[in-house]
Amino acid sequence: MQTKGRSRHFIYTDWILIETQFDPEQLQSKETVFTIGNGYLGTRGSFEEGHPHALPATFINGVYDDVPVVYTELVNCPDWLPLVVIVNGDRFRLDQGEILSYDRQLDLRQGLLIRALRWRSPSGNTIDIYFERFASLADPHVLALRCKITPVDFDGLIEVQASINGYPENQGFNHWEGLDQGKTKQGIWLQRRTRNSRIELGMAAKVTISGTEASLQVSTAPGYPTLSTTYEAKAQQTVTVEKIVTVFTSREIETPVPAAQEKLAQLPDYATLQKANLQAWDEVWQQSDIMIEGDSTATFAVRYNLFQLLIAGPQHDDRVSIPAKTLSGFGYRGHIFWDTEIFMLPLFLFTQPAIAHNLLTYRWHTLPGAQRKAAHYGYKGAMYAWESADTGDEVTPRWALESDFYGEDVRIWCRDREIHINADIPYGIWNYWQATGDDQWMQECGAEVILDAAIFWGSRVEFAPEQEKYEIRGVIGADEYHEFVHNNAFTNRMAQWHLEKAIAVYDWLVDKFPERASELEEKLKLTSEERAHWQDIIAKILFFYDPSTELIEQIEGFFQLEDINLAEYEPRDRSMQAILGIEKTNKFQVLKQPDVLMLLYLMRESADFPYNKKALQTNWDYYAPRTDITYGSSLGPAVHAILASDLGKSTEAYKQFMHALMVDLEDNRGNTKDGIHGATAGGVWQAVIFGFGGIQLTENGPVANPHLPPGWTRLKFKLHWRGEWHEFDLRPEQVAQDITNQSKSLQVSPSANPPNLRSEASEHQTCSATSPGSPAPSSPPVPNPQSQSEATDNLNIQGFIFDLDGVLTDTAELHYLGWQKLADEEGIPFNREANEALRGVSRRASLMLILKDRPYSEAQIEEMMERKNRYYVELMQKMTPQDLLPGAIAFLDELRQAGIKIGIGSGSKNARTVIERLGIADKIDAIADGYSVQEPKPAPDLFLYAAKQLGLEPEQSVVVEDAAAGVEAALAAGMWAVGLGPAERVGAAHVVLPSLAGVKWADLRAKLSNIARQKDLGTSK
Repeated sequence: MQTKGRSRHFIYTDWILIETQFDPEQLQSKETVFTIGNGYLGTRGSFEEGHPHALPATFINGVYDDVPVVYTELVNCPDWLPLVVIVNGDRFRLDQGEILSYDRQLDLRQGLLIRALRWRSPSGNTIDIYFERFASLADPHVLALRCKITPVDFDGLIEVQASINGYPENQGFNHWEGLDQGKTKQGIWLQRRTRNSRIELGMAAKVTISGTEASLQVSTAPGYPTLSTTYEAKAQQTVTVEKIVTVFTSREIETPVPAAQEKLAQLPDYATLQKANLQAWDEVWQQSDIMIEGDSTATFAVRYNLFQLLIAGPQHDDRVSIPAKTLSGFGYRGHIFWDTEIFMLPLFLFTQPAIAHNLLTYRWHTLPGAQRKAAHYGYKGAMYAWESADTGDEVTPRWALESDFYGEDVRIWCRDREIHINADIPYGIWNYWQATGDDQWMQECGAEVILDAAIFWGSRVEFAPEQEKYEIRGVIGADEYHEFVHNNAFTNRMAQWHLEKAIAVYDWLVDKFPERASELEEKLKLTSEERAHWQDIIAKILFFYDPSTELIEQIEGFFQLEDINLAEYEPRDRSMQAILGIEKTNKFQVLKQPDVLMLLYLMRESADFPYNKKALQTNWDYYAPRTDITYGSSLGPAVHAILASDLGKSTEAYKQFMHALMVDLEDNRGNTKDGIHGATAGGVWQAVIFGFGGIQLTENGPVANPHLPPGWTRLKFKLHWRGEWHEFDLRPEQVAQDITNQSKSLQVSPSANPPNLRSEASEHQTCSATSPGSPAPSSPPVPNPQSQSEATDNLNIQGFIFDLDGVLTDTAELHYLGWQKLADEEGIPFNREANEALRGVSRRASLMLILKDRPYSEAQIEEMMERKNRYYVELMQKMTPQDLLPGAIAFLDELRQAGIKIGIGSGSKNARTVIERLGIADKIDAIADGYSVQEPKPAPDLFLYAAKQLGLEPEQSVVVEDAAAGVEAALAAGMWAVGLGPAERVGAAHVVLPSLAGVKWADLRAKLSNIARQKDLGTSK
């Protein structure tokens, strides 16, 4: 199926973008849309023959230069495209003559740009011209172009000129000095050097002509070496011209010109190069493709957004990152923002981890620049630039120059105040470490960035003695409409999160790489007093929110600002800041982009404070209507799409997703000419995977809980996690899909739980039928089958949900041994009797019971929970099928033979590993574990989640539990409850058994039927 794009003359197929009409008004934005590249460079979709209004550009990643006094920018490199065709004296160009037919295609599958035209010259000669070009993904230094020329209705003289243009400009400024140029046996070459950064470039080109007898001549006009030929053309005779170009810079090799010449001399023909390029793209798409069925526009547009990121991702260079506008335009002058780590990185992290490694290593290489910025502002450690280039120094322009000659210049405060990037970068590093387990890189590079950037926070916060709290004053938050604010929720919580992880990383280094820990202590002047200061900040940082409603105040005093109703300003075609003005916008409760909601999104995956479903709903209701989502920032719609999907707002989710998806294809913000919206493209990937695919990252890898948009009949993709590939093939009827291959035990560090921020778990627990600690009901509630009057015949039980510990296996002993080892190390009395109180209790609550009133900091508590979990996992690795409790395997097999679905409902975050070690993974249809829901037992959430995965209603489900909290949760869920163990512990269950030994499904069903019948008889009386 094909879908026409709105007013852009586009047709979308699964893999190909087709433009059916040339529109000179959209020339520059289309140049962006048709960008090609290979991670080393990007070339805009400018015409080979040129156009008076074009903005041609080739950007090589990392090639920056200064415009004196004003700014640093990514340099427009010499243009390799020029190929001029002259027909009987008339130069082929689209601003003259007549276009009789026009077709331009971008083939994403092989990174190939194609253009086919029929053109009538001013003299009346009609000619067919076909162009195609690619930047080789197989060899980043190779570029190739092919042109086919076919006269339609004439014989005549045709001249072809293939050149390198050594005079490229960055919108009026030429960064290049001419050094030399010349010719070789293969063709022509050019040598250039940037004026200030002194980067040398070498480019070489050769031309091959087939289909006619023609010789090549070389012209070496200064800065414009050219290969040309003239031949007698015959009607309907096709001549093919192939131009192959090589390029190197002194960033990667000392002698770029000889390197380019040698490479050119060794290259095979065009067809062979194209085949290698296609094979390279096949490998990339094997890993990164997303297949959507049922939505033809999304099918192509998702792939298009991925393509634009893939051609910008550095495959072979860890000293560069991806600019906000990728390598496709002059916007933001090629600078790198938080966009890369927060929005673009996840695509690479989960499909191209080598590129993710390079993106983050760039931040390590640029650490000296961040240190210089911190020192400049009078702070310690590393203060990362809001906009960075090659050195990591701040390159955000100080002023925005108005196009109006009489307009006032606008001060850009982001360089001074938008400091949350200092935590955003560690956020990306932490996620890379969790997803890859790359300990070597972490200790060599990542840890230094996290620790040095954390030192900055220690010097940036201010202590308010009257409140006994730490503040971060004078900042710009993620919402950039408010330019001088105090205690921005996003900034404060991200700083706190960063410090929590810095402590964890330091402790890990001391444990695993003590020499590196000592080295960094000395290098960064990282003292025990500094780390104690971090812990104090974690415990006392200001964060404004209402524990009863979970509403978070975006900045200090935000609720006192004047409220706004955005609907009153519709219809509009510009941002609210453009309508209100900068000064007035600061006084309104209007957001450029998500701030509190952005924070919730970043904390969503690990369920760190302040994320929970109630907080999301409350803050969505407040902040979404106040966010300028259409014209504020392109970063917002994808995030709103994911969160709306979480909240079950499928219509809103899809609307915002499409707004993000088509931002460049439809130029819906009117600035596509400046370059691809890279952050939006990354947000699109996240919206599909984490939003519609519902991917959650568990100890054993990614798990899908899909909620596909209406009309989507299939969603298929791959994710890479800790060295393993996981394939997902999701369809609307599926509730959840687990990973498709076995995975090693993967450790995920516990989430932080700051005592001054997070209310106690009991405040968030879902109300259940029996409150914690209250007496068991004398008669447990009976699930209500469709026809209780015939309970014996209609007992509609279709699934069992088993707890693990004490039901199928005795991991309680392993937990006990783990807690005992921890208690012994801490000198705390602990025995088996004390361990009984921990049955069915969460890890944190268990530790609190062990510690009693002993004073420990939050960081110490987190460390002890992580240590105990480490001991437990070590013990768990020794488990075998022999550790199944008596009767367990026989009962599971009997249920499966009876067609009963089997689920696991365990609060353990290690449940999947236990199941694998026990050898029963093939007997389990669904798993709900400690990562599946927010609220633990006795809230019913875990069992309701398991039933949903099984596709069952609560009354169709039987829960088998050995803990009072588990029985209580089952009853609150409206399910049948079978308790294993003494009646004083599980007596609230419908049926109480000593264990599963000797239990038969027929006998158990009879007991449940009898209970249902007795209940029905009692009701009828």
